[in-house]
Order: sequence, then structure tokens, then C-alpha cells
Amino acid sequence: MELRLFVFHHAGGSHLMYRDWPALFPADWDVRTPDAPGRGPLDNRAPLGDMDALVDHFLHELDAGLTGRFALFGHSLGGTVAYELTRRLLAEGRTPPVWLGLSARDTPRPAGTGHLRHLLPDDALRRELIDMGGTPAAVLENRELWELFAPVIRGDLRLSETWSPEPARVPLPVPLSVFGGTRDTAVPPEGLAGWSALTEHFLGQHVFDGGHFYFQDDPTVLAERITAEVGRALALAGTASGVPR
Repeated sequence: MELRLFVFHHAGGSHLMYRDWPALFPADWDVRTPDAPGRGPLDNRAPLGDMDALVDHFLHELDAGLTGRFALFGHSLGGTVAYELTRRLLAEGRTPPVWLGLSARDTPRPAGTGHLRHLLPDDALRRELIDMGGTPAAVLENRELWELFAPVIRGDLRLSETWSPEPARVPLPVPLSVFGGTRDTAVPPEGLAGWSALTEHFLGQHVFDGGHFYFQDDPTVLAERITAEVGRALALAGTASGVPR
């Protein structure tokens, strides 16, 4: 089952949290963990403050990889990227992914609604990030590191929290699975249910014990579930076409 899997990171994050993921998937999978611009002190690219620009960036950067048999998985802000990238590929008549996985990402809502963490003062934002997990303690506790990373974190949170795209005219023709944590206060399990109406092929909601970063300590179970969901999507596609894939 040769496949290319793109994993898109969360707000304020990078590929580093996902650097061990390739070893968790089948050996014939090409697992890639691309970074948005502006990740870390060695990345001189300016962070992008507009979702369309971020999708443009990935369309250009991943270009040749977005062909053949590929799948998209995104966590939190990464889920937004994966969903919008899928919509853009379809709108441009390009090859869509065989499967779309969205983790800890609720459905689009009216602009300005919900909990706007990107507007919080520093101390309050740090407390929120501690509760959510995913941000290294060294960044939150060291003033110099915080001042370095805070603009990227706030910028990414703003992208995620103000995301309010034009409603899709028709459901996505791409099989879609959603994932979340039982104790996620940012995107509780009930916030995932709405995705079923936005795709022709909803493969289900999969909830794991934990918070917003439910997979951080051991992503093995999630990787196994992703592998199984991609297999279901491919089987569905094969059944629909009448041609085994």
C-alpha cells in the first residue's frame, strides 16, 4: 500500500513533535512533516499571517508530492491547513488526497466567536498553553525564549481562531476521519461531530484518552488508527471505481 502521508503541525509548533512518526507507519509509506515558515531561530522565513497565503505556500513547497496516492493529516491548526489544502486542490482541478484526517480541529464557525487565546496577555496565554500542553516548558518559563517564540505562537493561534472560510457548496468527495482527546478543553469531542456533514464519506470520530495533545506521550495508537483509516478510504475508493487499488 504505497502512500505519501503529509502531517501538518499545530499552532506554534513544528515538525519536531512529529519527527519520530515516520517509523510508526508501514515501511512503504513516505511520511513527511513539513514546517510552516518561521519555525525556530534557524528558520529565517517570515511567518505567514493569512490562511490563504499559508495554503499557497504549501501548494508551492509540496507541489510534486501532491500527486498520485497521498493523504493529509493535520493536528489543530494543521487540521485547518489540511482541510483548506484539500479544498484548494479540488477547486483547481488537481488530484485530491485519498484520505483526510483532522485532529483536535472543530468545524468552521463565524469570525470572532469562540475563545480567542491570541488576544490574551502573556501570563494568561502561558497558563492556557500549559493547560493545553504541547509547548515545551523551556519556552514558557524562559523569558528570552518566550519573547522569541511568542509572536509565532500568537500568529498561529490567530490564524486558527479567526478561521472562517466561505461555506463549502457541496460536501468534500474525500473520505474524512476526525480525532480528539476525551479531556481536550480547547476542542472537546462534541466539537468534532460537525465534520460528518462536510464530507460525502465520513469514516468516523475517534477519541482517545487525553487532552489537546492526547498523542504526545505515545503516538503509536494514533498512528495505527491512521493507518487503518487510510486503508478504509482506499478500500472505499476501490469499491466505488470497481477497480482494486
